[in-house]
Amino acid sequence: MRKIISFMHISLDGFVAGPNGEMNWIKVDEEIFDHVGKRIGETDAALYGRTTYEMMENYWPTAGDKPGASKHDLDHSTWYKKAHKVVLSKTMKDASVTNTTIISDNLADRINEIKQQPGSELLLFGSPTATHSLMQLGLIDGYWLFVNPIILGRGIRLFADIKDKIKLKLQTTRQFTSGVTELNYIVDKQ
Repeated sequence: MRKIISFMHISLDGFVAGPNGEMNWIKVDEEIFDHVGKRIGETDAALYGRTTYEMMENYWPTAGDKPGASKHDLDHSTWYKKAHKVVLSKTMKDASVTNTTIISDNLADRINEIKQQPGSELLLFGSPTATHSLMQLGLIDGYWLFVNPIILGRGIRLFADIKDKIKLKLQTTRQFTSGVTELNYIVDKQ
């Protein structure tokens, strides 16, 4: 069974974006890109909310084609073009979007169908609204968090409107030279 892993940068106080959606506080560098790239390279699918998908779609398909593209842009652009994308959206239509499945209703049933299909884990990139919806339905199997050394004080929380406790098991941690700490958890469903 495929697993859904929420991949998110987060502040020390639990925010994934500032009050206006700003993410300019997130620390990323070649060390983090290389580390993340290895795991992403082992996956064949990505899950997004509409806003994050549109942001990704506006950049990644051609990022590797630009003069002077970084190694990260080349690698991630290549991966992005091959990966199957699943988008949670009530407004997008499943018209002629290549290699993309749009889910607009029956969220739990549709996600569970996808989880039963063959393939790698599905990385849920950012997408706090989609993450909240999947969290409330108990459909997230793990959290791959990159805790940034900053306290925002306000913004969009990762863990919002949680009805029941979610027990986690720590899998790995890693400290990066930038001060970012990776925390890799799976949901303990026992």
